Amino acid sequence: MARSMTGYGRAEAVNEDRKLTVEIKAVNNRYLDLNIRMPRRFYFLEAKVRNLLKEFILRGKVDVYIGCEEYADEAGALRYNEALAGEYIARMRSMAEKFSIDPVITAADIARAPEVFQLGNPEADEEALEGMLEPVVREAAARFNEARTGEGERLKDDLTGKLDHLLGLVEEVAAHEPEIMEAYRARITETLGEILLDRGIDESRIAAECVLYADKICTDEETVRLRSHVRQMREELEKQGSIGRKLDFLAQEMNREANTTLSKAGDLITADLGIAMKTDIEKIREQIQNIE
Repeated sequence: MARSMTGYGRAEAVNEDRKLTVEIKAVNNRYLDLNIRMPRRFYFLEAKVRNLLKEFILRGKVDVYIGCEEYADEAGALRYNEALAGEYIARMRSMAEKFSIDPVITAADIARAPEVFQLGNPEADEEALEGMLEPVVREAAARFNEARTGEGERLKDDLTGKLDHLLGLVEEVAAHEPEIMEAYRARITETLGEILLDRGIDESRIAAECVLYADKICTDEETVRLRSHVRQMREELEKQGSIGRKLDFLAQEMNREANTTLSKAGDLITADLGIAMKTDIEKIREQIQNIE
């Protein structure tokens, strides 16, 4: 199933202590690029969140925002680490003595030192945050994928229509080739007739010339490969997982065959059809860039 690389998903959870919000949005990218923004107290969970998101997302530049609104009771549960504060003071005085500087130490200096003051019980709080965050991330990721799947269906429909049109052009090229040969045979017969006048025309010579010309303009191989690439691309669009790179490769191969067809064009009709095929393939490649 084709899935777009662009999308948005949001989820939240609320209990008596806090409200968690997770938002996920993404745009196209060749590889998976996860950018996670979260409050500092959630940093210990970043690796877990990153691994969890990789279960849902395979490609794209993904921005993840995790917000936490603490309620007043929880925010007021302030812990003071007196032993740590004393160690900071001792280290500062030792540093001042060693470097012969004035040891001016204020309560504000110590209050700003890391982990002198903390909210709540860190160990209990980390466990509660982890248990609360995971289901919210999963829900946001699931909604994100729902949005991408819906967009992927629209992309699939559009690509299917473009593939149908491309295949129609391929069939026109194949159907027109006998007409080119018949026109060439008539032209060479007329030319030889004018040259030879009443001496008669050697049919074997005309046949040999037609064979040489046919070898130069024959597009059978190209049309067969183009039909095959169209069929493979349709099959890929029905598959699960990351299919964008395979589709892009097939589009490159289609473009190669269209270029060869154009280089072999024996008349304006085939040349116009070759240009039209290249235009369709370029449109297909542009849409494929949006698929995971």
